[in-house]
Order: sequence, then structure tokens, then C-alpha cells
Amino acid sequence: MADSAPSQLKVALVEDDIAFQNSFAAAVRSSADIQLIGMAHNVAQAKKMLAGDPLDVLVVDLGLPDGSGIDVIRAAHAAWPDCGIMVSTTFADEKHVIASIEAGAAGYLLKDSSAEKIADEIRALHAGGSPISPRIARQILLRFRPAEPVPTAAAIATATPMATPLSPREREALELITKGFSYDEIAELMQVSRNTVMTFVRRIYQKLEVTSKAEAIFEARNHGIL
Repeated sequence: MADSAPSQLKVALVEDDIAFQNSFAAAVRSSADIQLIGMAHNVAQAKKMLAGDPLDVLVVDLGLPDGSGIDVIRAAHAAWPDCGIMVSTTFADEKHVIASIEAGAAGYLLKDSSAEKIADEIRALHAGGSPISPRIARQILLRFRPAEPVPTAAAIATATPMATPLSPREREALELITKGFSYDEIAELMQVSRNTVMTFVRRIYQKLEVTSKAEAIFEARNHGIL
């Protein structure tokens, strides 16, 4: 007797963006082993969906019109404990990443990921993996990197004061540079354009009288900024 065909992975999406809904649906429907069971446009619809039969994978956006997708993740994790939950969002900041993982998400993808790869990510999640965009993985690793030693009172007292102090936003940019983020990543984290970040960098270099990142970090520490 011939073996029966393998069952399809049952998947649902919580997303309010029509374009992403369409690309997601197209990617899933082109995969014979994945079935799109439902699609919710907001938190209220998602919570109604959770009253139904458990699914294998739930993909959730965080920015929904009536609340946060984190609430959906938390509710789904409680209602469907065996369901793999994956975030798909534009939010790349540490606050959203950590909150999503704590709520029960096992994967975190940014929407700059290729829609054609979503089927592979769903399979990987269901198989026990944790698909994470490279930028998000980097943030998580940086979070657990040992902190820089706190300057002693004596070191701060002997630091050379700057003629023109850095503004709060310039200091924020410099701290992100020190952590190894690229200019594009800094722009996203600070919610400004790349050109604005470059303006911050030029001002930092001028005020510290340096010409490179390494020199900027060195001088900032000498001045007691970092």
C-alpha cells in the first residue's frame, strides 16, 4: 500500500498591509506543503482566530491598527502552545525584538527579507529553527556583549573637556557607532534618514577633531563621553 502524502503545514498571517498580504499569500500558495488557513487584519480578528483549531505556524506583524502584535503573540502562545510564532515587521529596535521573544515568538524577520523566502522560513520555524534577520541577530548578540568598563571618578576628573560639546543626538549616534552598527542601521534605530546620520557623523568628527571612526571613539573616551 502506497504511503499517504505528507500533511500540509497550516499557517495564518496577522497583517494589515495589503501588499504584504498578497506577496505572502502568493509565496505560500506556490508551496505544495504549506496551506494558508486564515488571515487577520488586526488584533481583534487575530484573537477571534485563536479560538479556533491550533495551527502549525502563525506569522505576526507588530504594528497593527488596533494595537500591538505583541499582544497577539502572547495570546497565541497561551492558546496554541505548540504553534511556531514568527514576527514579520519593520520594527528593528531592541525594545520590540526582546518584547516579542519574551511574549513567545521563535522567529523575527524584517520586511526587507525576500517574500520568496518566506516558505523556507516557515518550514525552518516548524522544524524547530529560529529564523532571524541578520540585523536582529546582531542586536541580540550585542545585547549580551560585556559592557564597557565604567570610567572611574579619577578618569572622569582628568578627562579633557570639549570646546563644543556633542548634542544628545550626536552622542546617541556615536554610541551606536561604538557598538558596531552601520550608518543604515543607525538611521533605522534613530528613525532618521541616512543623510541625517552622516550630518551627525560630520559634526562629531569636527567637534572631536578626528577623521575616522576609530579616532572618534578614542577621543570620545579621552573626553569622558563614552
